[in-house]
Amino acid sequence: MAGKRRFDDPCGVARALEVVGERWALLVVRELLLGPKRFTELSRGLPGMSQNVLSQRLRELEESGVVRKRRLGPPVSATAYELSEVGRLLDPVLIALATFGSRLPLPPTDTPMSADAFVLALRTTFDAQTSTDGSFELRIDDDSFHASIHDGRFEIARGSATRPDATLTGSVAALRSVVFGGRPLGEDIRVDGDRKAVERFVRLFPRPQPMTDADAQHSARQSA
Repeated sequence: MAGKRRFDDPCGVARALEVVGERWALLVVRELLLGPKRFTELSRGLPGMSQNVLSQRLRELEESGVVRKRRLGPPVSATAYELSEVGRLLDPVLIALATFGSRLPLPPTDTPMSADAFVLALRTTFDAQTSTDGSFELRIDDDSFHASIHDGRFEIARGSATRPDATLTGSVAALRSVVFGGRPLGEDIRVDGDRKAVERFVRLFPRPQPMTDADAQHSARQSA
């Protein structure tokens, strides 16, 4: 990894940043948290990133042992990228960063949110105190996820659900506006199955209030 910046600091944080501190690196990891993806799928989930930069970041992450290549089997034979065992250690790091970032103001942008970013937002905002058990399939754009809630625990993974209580089909934008924008379910989201369960499900992810200057000052006083 010649040419990469080094901190010359023995701290574990510094050593980690030498591997995943380059621009876009952690967002590439975000797109791989729920399983392998082909290059084109990664590029689609990171529309603001050029394919040349994506190739470079994948090469660096592979050299660092964070990402590895995998051959996908039938019916489609293709090369994909996935997180290694070491790379999967970054899951709680991404959760913590997403939780912190959810308290910051939304930037003005027309860049669409990827399905994996939306799923990460669900993981960081789930309210276990108001949850009830259930199983759901989310068909988001060209991807599918199965979500389950049991004993106050929320789990979600890529792939279809087995006999879900309900299935939601829609775009990231439509689901995001319902879950985080408070908009009622409409025609742009198809619901198959228990609609009442879906109405409860989409209200289990309260959007965090943005951090204000007063919050920051209070936090600083608490840590002083």
